[in-house]
Amino acid sequence: MKARACTRREYSVIFLVLAMAALILVLHNMDFLEFWQNCEFQQKVNSTVIVQRFTTHPDMHHDSCTFQPLSPEDALEERLLLDSIIWPETPLLPAPLSPENSSDPAHSTFTILPRRGGGQWHVGDQLEVMIKMSDFHGHSKKYGGDFLLARLHNLELGAGVAGQVVDHLNGSYSAVFSLLWEGDAQVEVTLVHPSEAIPVLKRLNKEHPDRIYFHSLFRSGSLSETAVCNVCLRPTHQLLCNYTDPRSGEPWFCYKPKNLSCDARIDHAGRQKGGFITANEGKLFRSGVNLKVHIQASGPANVTVLPKKKGQPEVKSSSVTSGPSGYYYQGAWRALDGTTVHQFNTSSAITKCLTGKMIHLYGDSTVRQWFEFLNEKLPDLKEFNLHSARKFGPFMAIDNANNIMVTFHCHGPPIVSFTTTPTTKLHYIANEIDALTGGTDTIVVFGIWAHFTPFPMEVYIRRLRGIRRAVVRLLIRAPGTVVIIRTGNPRAATFDLSLFFSDWYSLQRYKVLRAMFKGMDVHLIDAWSMVLAHHLPHNIHPLPPIIKNMVDILLSHVCPQKGS
Repeated sequence: MKARACTRREYSVIFLVLAMAALILVLHNMDFLEFWQNCEFQQKVNSTVIVQRFTTHPDMHHDSCTFQPLSPEDALEERLLLDSIIWPETPLLPAPLSPENSSDPAHSTFTILPRRGGGQWHVGDQLEVMIKMSDFHGHSKKYGGDFLLARLHNLELGAGVAGQVVDHLNGSYSAVFSLLWEGDAQVEVTLVHPSEAIPVLKRLNKEHPDRIYFHSLFRSGSLSETAVCNVCLRPTHQLLCNYTDPRSGEPWFCYKPKNLSCDARIDHAGRQKGGFITANEGKLFRSGVNLKVHIQASGPANVTVLPKKKGQPEVKSSSVTSGPSGYYYQGAWRALDGTTVHQFNTSSAITKCLTGKMIHLYGDSTVRQWFEFLNEKLPDLKEFNLHSARKFGPFMAIDNANNIMVTFHCHGPPIVSFTTTPTTKLHYIANEIDALTGGTDTIVVFGIWAHFTPFPMEVYIRRLRGIRRAVVRLLIRAPGTVVIIRTGNPRAATFDLSLFFSDWYSLQRYKVLRAMFKGMDVHLIDAWSMVLAHHLPHNIHPLPPIIKNMVDILLSHVCPQKGS
């Protein structure tokens, strides 16, 4: 039977039927345009720039971010990673929230427990401290979930080690320290956040992943517009520009300017927004009251450690099964993971180690510090002017005589900074690693964490997974390449910073990073422990003595037999 073309009348009927169907979907709270565009997104996600339309939802949660579906293996890994960092639940408190019922460091105490089996402390033993948390009324807490940090130190010896905190889920905690030097050892316990603050931090990342306000300038000729951008954007009637990276699959979106095309985007910047917590919730983040405040001892806060006795068994705690990654002694970091850390105290020692090497640094400003350190310490290393913004780079320094090249590239968005940077300067680490030849003359260093704390953990896991795959490919084609990863670290705490960049967020990402690269032929520089163990104040950008120790570890991996 021969097919015939539809008449205009029949086309009108078909259109009317489709319109009625769309109306029915709307009446059932299902937006036809959103449904269609979400289907279309899965087909077009690999395009460099596409346009989509979404409609308004009353609330935006992180599961409304549309990413490429995970493979079964990736989905399983993600679930296991999220399970591994589950924080103890805080019981639902009666509304309205009363901050006086939350943990108060002024009413809480810690006590050094006697040595198991009695006697004096010796090097090699483990010291255990019991921490008892109370609220502002002085009542003992009956549940866990407080975020505590602990360290053991001796300022005169330049010694320090991070403690391991164990939550007993009943208001009490153990802090366990390895005794690694002779002499005095002072205990320090800090409440970073009361347990009641943790649900607030969780909620902010779940419900407000857009509380960092990113924006881009679009320009064509004399016409310019600014648009809001993010990993996830709240659905509105606005069109979207999709800048999902075609190689790494990393998502990024901007609301489309009214009068310019998506191709007209030229820069990137970002800043924080506020107003997402109640007044009572804000009282859970008070500097000097319950935000990174020391807890006092109920008795002596220090012990005297004697030399290790031959033949005497070491006293170990039953609360922990692993020890610290390292400790400071006389201001120098001593690794406990099998790495011999050499001291590279002169420019000639550093130059000798790096001769004939290319060092590629990728990540955030905490990695940029290492570029700045080497650039300052090596007089023959000359920075080549790439006319880049000082915060973002890229940067390049060359020592022609010794055939040394050091580069730094900032990671791709999200990047939180008031300073604008051209979008052409922002590259994803996975793509940069894929562009390297690699080999025994190549050192790859990356650190990526600080700008990801305001986002759901799934966003961070996705980024690390892409980088990990690039590292695997690099080590297959050039197995002699040295790969070094810098972890995150504790930072100074204020009310505003805590709502976006809390140490609790950083700790969670520290754990995930370690888990995702465990067992690979890479070297981890444990910046978290190195900052926590040091006597200097916590800083997003650790101070020079700590940076010097980090670079010593880096160089020790590159030149295991050298140093001076």
